[in-house]
Amino acid sequence: MNGCAYVDGEFVAPEDAKISIFDWGFLHSDATYDVAHVWQGKFFRLGDHLDRFEASCTALRLDPGVGRERMREVMHECVRRAGLRDAYVELLCTRGRPAPGSRDPRTCTNRFMAFAIPFVWIADPDKQKRGINLIVGTPQRIPPGSVDPRIKNYHWLDFVMGLFEAYERGGETVVLTDGAGHVAEGPGFNVFAVFGRAIVTPSSGVLEGVTRRTMIELAEREGFDMQVRELGVDELRRADEVFLSSTGGGAIAVTQLDGVAIGSRATGVVGPVTQRMQDAYWALHEDSRYTEAVRYG
Repeated sequence: MNGCAYVDGEFVAPEDAKISIFDWGFLHSDATYDVAHVWQGKFFRLGDHLDRFEASCTALRLDPGVGRERMREVMHECVRRAGLRDAYVELLCTRGRPAPGSRDPRTCTNRFMAFAIPFVWIADPDKQKRGINLIVGTPQRIPPGSVDPRIKNYHWLDFVMGLFEAYERGGETVVLTDGAGHVAEGPGFNVFAVFGRAIVTPSSGVLEGVTRRTMIELAEREGFDMQVRELGVDELRRADEVFLSSTGGGAIAVTQLDGVAIGSRATGVVGPVTQRMQDAYWALHEDSRYTEAVRYG
């Protein structure tokens, strides 16, 4: 794989980026991470991703052992060494290994790592042009009282089972609910529903994604009635348009929900609000207030 990783204080090829099978990040999913992206040689909202990563580490009592500016330097250097202009850049911190024979997390030495690989799409550009078929899955999203979804984590078994179900039902990805009939989130994305001039996104049980925040800000700037509140599955089915927000693509159109066309358009026709949000999102990548040039020099 083309890319570069940073492990144990060294920059290595992706195939040489390894952790011990005894690291609790592997054994217990005891880790946090964040993903920023580089587009045409510039990071997008890098400071916001670093803010969330630091907040997640604090909430999980993880100490990456490096300061914010070193994290930034490592991310830049991974992209530079890989020679990537469009990249998916992840930084992560695992609990590490405990003292021999111990189950006390306080004995673990936490580990900071990072990597840069070519840009990863949730839905490739061809799929984005026609929209995707989103399946409402039957697995319940892990309750916020068990695992706080605002802390980016690797607890994805509910998503994985949902994805298997979606594929078996002819879908392309899945959204899970909270078990009480409300939309939660999907694997790597938040959900938005359009009702005329109103745009709704779930308020709880979700990762408060950086791209989600960008869509909320854009909707308000564009004059929409932006509502952050509970969103019922039945309400979602009545939406004029549905789109997903993700670092891996921006605003991604959904043109079918459980195989049924959304709104009054024919299947495969992206709605005007979704297209407007997508265009506005990518236009921000030319705005110096949101971007940071990669240090290739």
